[in-house]
Amino acid sequence: MDWQQVLATRSGRMKASEIRELLKLLDQPDIISFAGGIPDPALFPAAAFRDAMDRALTGPMAGAALQYSVSEGYKPLREWIAGHMATIGIPCAADQVLITSGSQQALDYLGKLFLDPADTALVTWPAYMGALGAFNAYEPRYDRLDPKGNRPAEAIAEAAEAAGGRVKFAYLSADFANPTGETLGRSGREALLDLAEALDIPIIEDAAYQALRYDGAAVPPILALELARKGDLNACRTIYSGSFSKVLSPGLRVGWVVAAAPVIQRLVLMKQAADLHSPTLNQIATEQVARAIFDDHTANLRRVYGARRDAMLAALARHMPEGVRWTKPEGGMFVWLTLPEGMDGADLLAQSLKSERVAFVPGRAFFADGSNGNTLRLSFSCADEAMIEEGMKRLGRLIGAS
Repeated sequence: MDWQQVLATRSGRMKASEIRELLKLLDQPDIISFAGGIPDPALFPAAAFRDAMDRALTGPMAGAALQYSVSEGYKPLREWIAGHMATIGIPCAADQVLITSGSQQALDYLGKLFLDPADTALVTWPAYMGALGAFNAYEPRYDRLDPKGNRPAEAIAEAAEAAGGRVKFAYLSADFANPTGETLGRSGREALLDLAEALDIPIIEDAAYQALRYDGAAVPPILALELARKGDLNACRTIYSGSFSKVLSPGLRVGWVVAAAPVIQRLVLMKQAADLHSPTLNQIATEQVARAIFDDHTANLRRVYGARRDAMLAALARHMPEGVRWTKPEGGMFVWLTLPEGMDGADLLAQSLKSERVAFVPGRAFFADGSNGNTLRLSFSCADEAMIEEGMKRLGRLIGAS
């Protein structure tokens, strides 16, 4: 069978995730890895989940936990999320929340919902590579989203039309973005809302790291700012994508979307066609754990990860040679390095794995056009302070010698 002849054209845009491949390195004990943007498993609330699973599988509740359920998601979990959203300036009803199998599924559904081949997706430069992977299957064109820039909406729309489509949405992670760790300020968020109004497009707000702020003043989510303008969630164009993966458990694959009713209704239809619903047992356990420990648990995460962020920034200052620049994130899991011109992150990784045994993610994969090879992403979430110090020492030595 010649499989190539029957594959859809979109399959040619599906690529292996560099991060997924690099995660295989974690099995090699001599590697110091700053590659995977994953939470530290030592911090998982395993006991709380074990108790929640036991309760969910005991007595009459077991029937519901192991049964098919509604596509919208387990209602008590959606009610808890609605209450949580109100604390960050986004009051909503449970019916305005959809449970997804992680925020990655939400990105896939939103790409499917909005993109036709040759349409334009506005993304940051760089952007989360998982989002690019999700959108790629729907054959878009990418254009650069720069809320702090001065490129007029008309120029963006004209470029999209010249390419044979139209601008369909703007996607970004506004808080502690993957991969840069940077946060978009309030004025930038307001400017993005103005741009979206001028283009008449939705905004996809990827808020996977929103709860992980270590210092600095919190900035209202984009959806909160729009809600303050319009007064009604159903009048808003911002689609908020949240996740429990970075704060409770990535393995249970529980995320959510909050959006205007017409968007939720369409996404529910997609959910019905794709997997019917996210696992009921996982949703029940997540609701119980979130209701019991969310605030205390995330406070502990901020303490631990914040100390690791501080250790990485201090080690970078000690060990990086002249000409290397890096971001100074207020939260999240990442620091973004820009190497001197002429250096390539992928080449550096190959050298590093061979001689220094330090892993990271080359930056080129985060750019929709494959540019900016002289960049790389470091994650501090799974490394203790001694590993961070030794890893930055080795990496700085390698960069200085290259």
